[in-house]
Amino acid sequence: MATGRGTWAYRDRFGDSFGRTFFRRFGPGVVSSIGIGTYLGDPTDEVDDRYRESLVLALENGINFIDTASNYRYGRSERVVGDAVREAEIDRDAIAIASKAGFVPFDRTRPDDPGQYIRETVLDAGLAEPDELAHGSHTIAPQFIDEMVDRSLDLTGLEHIDCYYLHNPETQLAIADRETVYDRIEAAFEVLERRVAAEDIGRYGVATWEAFRVPPEHDSYLSLPEVVRRAERAAETVGNDESGLEAIQLPFNVVMADAFTVDAHETESGELTSALWYAHEHDLHVFTSASIAQGELADGIPESVDSALSGDTPAQRALNFSRSAPGVTAALVGASSPEHVAENIAAGTFDPLGARVFDSVFE
Repeated sequence: MATGRGTWAYRDRFGDSFGRTFFRRFGPGVVSSIGIGTYLGDPTDEVDDRYRESLVLALENGINFIDTASNYRYGRSERVVGDAVREAEIDRDAIAIASKAGFVPFDRTRPDDPGQYIRETVLDAGLAEPDELAHGSHTIAPQFIDEMVDRSLDLTGLEHIDCYYLHNPETQLAIADRETVYDRIEAAFEVLERRVAAEDIGRYGVATWEAFRVPPEHDSYLSLPEVVRRAERAAETVGNDESGLEAIQLPFNVVMADAFTVDAHETESGELTSALWYAHEHDLHVFTSASIAQGELADGIPESVDSALSGDTPAQRALNFSRSAPGVTAALVGASSPEHVAENIAAGTFDPLGARVFDSVFE
């Protein structure tokens, strides 16, 4: 697991190569404010090899945060992450690993009959009931989440995962009312609280696509304050002294800035604030997905924003925008090739925007 001693030693080794605030506090220590994601890419051995090389390069050159998920590339991404951690000449206690569960994962390849596969591996196995399965492929049923934590540990070959997310729980709103979905989230949190107590995971979070960055009237909306309350209740039920909910993940970039601009979450004073500000005020770490809009911003950034950013390439400037927002611990970016990793690492040599300059972008 990532430790304070291990991650601070990693920061001491690489920190002088980067700009200010490149390493930021997370868990017992620090992580790089650029993290490597493993979502994109075909489920092939060739892509596995490129990812492995890319991840090792990143770990050995200053990036110590890797994000994956049980369903990414049919489970191949978790396997590759574990391989890279063992191959890199970096101690495990210097590296923070995040994974997630919610979508039913396939095993290396897409089965000929996905419906039958899901029936056999989820429904018949007693991991979820039919009315807990959204779009035929998503569930946060407690038995399923518990099984997925075990599966993630098994596929990565690691004894501990530093952060484990519920993956897109708003998907459940397609089959259940909002109160029922909150109840399901709380039940899943109880599982994760137990896994924190057992030291299988260090902490947990909620990874979303729409839930936290849309207004309350939106069909996919979930209240971040209510999710926090449910985590506190789950901790109390399990008997933990405090909630293990410490992180959220959501899209944030130059062209998808809703997490900062949409006031959707009620504060103690009754006012609404954005997901990023709520997280910032309540000590929740934010990890941004789609930080370069899944490659779109590598081709260019809107001129009104571009001039305020530092970086040699549009992708670097886009990354530096995402990691400049309040509450953001790290901006995640895919890196299925060593060339992209080198570019992403170099982005960290530039300073992020200061608060005043960042705010001025939205004036």
